[in-house]
Amino acid sequence: MTTALIAEDEALLALALKAELAALWPELEVAATVGDGASAVAQALAQAPAVCFFDIRMPGMSGLEAAQALAEDWPADGAPFPLIVFVTAYDQYALQAFQAQAVDYVVKPVERERLAACVARLKARLAERAPPGDALARSVEQLRALLGPLAGHPRPPSPRLAVIQAQVGATVHMVPIDRVIYFEAADKYVRVITAEREHLIRSSLKELLPQLDPGVFWQVHRGTVVRVDAIASALREESGKVQLSLHGRPEKLSASRLYAHLFRGM
Repeated sequence: MTTALIAEDEALLALALKAELAALWPELEVAATVGDGASAVAQALAQAPAVCFFDIRMPGMSGLEAAQALAEDWPADGAPFPLIVFVTAYDQYALQAFQAQAVDYVVKPVERERLAACVARLKARLAERAPPGDALARSVEQLRALLGPLAGHPRPPSPRLAVIQAQVGATVHMVPIDRVIYFEAADKYVRVITAEREHLIRSSLKELLPQLDPGVFWQVHRGTVVRVDAIASALREESGKVQLSLHGRPEKLSASRLYAHLFRGM
């Protein structure tokens, strides 16, 4: 039995998609239906479905962010990475990005003819499944290529940050950006780490990233951005991840599969 997971925050649309799939693909078992990206990642890791239908716009974590998290956390020696279908109301610009990476997608409202074509492609790809490691590597390459055009679309240009203002009680600490070693997401906050201490700011990495110089700070994980010249060494692991040692800090950071290509050597 081929299993699937549906992540869609609108219950009626989720039921409609499930009903259409039952008609077009009776052998498919929808193992779970969830309404947010975090639950989608948790259920996918727990159940290892063959196919995931991810709504692009969900509360908390978007479908694209959920796919990114899944690719980062998927065990390298586990089941084959799921085929991911994005359910989207995006414009033609975004659809061209999906098409360029041969990623399956359906547009809201989902039309049976379009879904039938998607089902046919999924069946063909499942019949010729690559080894688990190859399937994961292919998905990582596709998601990496999508992150640029889709993750920040649309995003107006932002001025570069020179100083981080971190408030503790009535005191505002002024942290020069060139003192920051890395940023790390922590629930509704971001940890700002310097050589001497750490600060918490009420922000998100998504808000912070456009204000950082991409030549100075690299995103190495969905929850971590590091100053490039603070990286002392990068050690590749068999899982495809990279372990980073830092100047000025004892802890090590993990660069996920999606960002491991940044550390190729010369």
